[in-house]
Amino acid sequence: MDTLLAARAQMEVSLAFHMIFAALGIGMPLLMLMAEWRWLRSGREHYRVLARTWGKATALTFAVGAVSGTALSFELGLLWPRFMAEAGGIIGPAFALEGYAFFIEAIFLGLYLYGWDRLSPRAHWWTGVPVAVSGMMSGVLVVAANAWMQAPVAPEGAGAAFAPFLSPRWLDLALHSTLSCYIATGFAVAGVYAVGILRGRDDAYHRSAIRIALAVAAVTAMLQPLSGDISARMAAKHQPAKLAAMEALYETRTHAPLTIGGIPDDDAQTLRFGLEIPAGLSLLLAHDPAHEVTGLDAFPRDEWPNVLIVHTAFQVMVGAGFAMAGIGALFWLVQWKRRGREPRALWILLVAASPLGYLALQAGWLVTEVGRQPWVIYGSMRTADGVTTAPGVPITFFGFTVLYLLLGTALAALLRALATHNSARRALEQA
Repeated sequence: MDTLLAARAQMEVSLAFHMIFAALGIGMPLLMLMAEWRWLRSGREHYRVLARTWGKATALTFAVGAVSGTALSFELGLLWPRFMAEAGGIIGPAFALEGYAFFIEAIFLGLYLYGWDRLSPRAHWWTGVPVAVSGMMSGVLVVAANAWMQAPVAPEGAGAAFAPFLSPRWLDLALHSTLSCYIATGFAVAGVYAVGILRGRDDAYHRSAIRIALAVAAVTAMLQPLSGDISARMAAKHQPAKLAAMEALYETRTHAPLTIGGIPDDDAQTLRFGLEIPAGLSLLLAHDPAHEVTGLDAFPRDEWPNVLIVHTAFQVMVGAGFAMAGIGALFWLVQWKRRGREPRALWILLVAASPLGYLALQAGWLVTEVGRQPWVIYGSMRTADGVTTAPGVPITFFGFTVLYLLLGTALAALLRALATHNSARRALEQA
């Protein structure tokens, strides 16, 4: 394994794990707040137990996410010193602001966890608001740095510190990734409590948990296609090679089709076995079937992303996204028509759908990062020019892989222990 491949593999493994922790860190505080708000409004004890449980889960994901995020910051400097020499002064302020959000979240999370029975109920709820807002803002600020790598701008002088926030890709990527975190967390949590119902614990605690989780997940899943439409238009404008790879569009043409599925064949420059919707891509991008869409033939071959990976990941992301939107709508339709008499198949469906959000999140990240290749700074610096020249990177790759596997295992074990040894929930069940 050469240095470049090892460095890229190490970042991919690290980010794949970190995204799971970060998504939970963004999504769980919102569920926690909603459960406590329901307790304040209704006085029903099971909402209070839910809020306390989800507060502890938030603390666990926060702690593990802090460790994995710290490791990532070391990796940036160790693996990509030439990239950091070029871009560190530009993306640094975004990471610094993320650090402020991190500390605000830590302070108020402490107040939230230790404020139960010490603060008034409403004051306690308000201590959770900065936790949810700071968690969400941490993600938005980190995405600013990535957005600048996707579509760099170069303001001069003091304005350079704001460059990540001036990138034309910041807002659409931040919106898309934030919604993805809420969807992934909501479906994962709903799946966990659906397992409880299938095991015979069909009570208000489990049903309320699913309703809160899917209130968030269903709404955000239905908003996500609108966000995806905005992102596709921005990619067409600022990263046309990435959009062409997403759609496996090899030829620049008018009446460009929208493709579903298929296997790209770079040598023949065609998409095999795909279902084409005539002029669908032109219509989506410009509301005009005659709109010309830039294909991969507009770029030198050595500037193409890996079309097979990008197209396949894009199809997986979109498929999972629409499946979750449909399942979310179905859940609320059943709640409206047969609340309290739901078929067992509905709970089984929620369990089956629980990993879809994280599948879509990982696939979307592949589209974003592999679609930017061969550039680390789009159109400015190739990835191969940013990597370290030091030997031994394959060794660190295996070392960091072990670290993230341990972190993932630790988080899973801690969350399982939290669910299994939840004395408040047991007391609630025995009451």
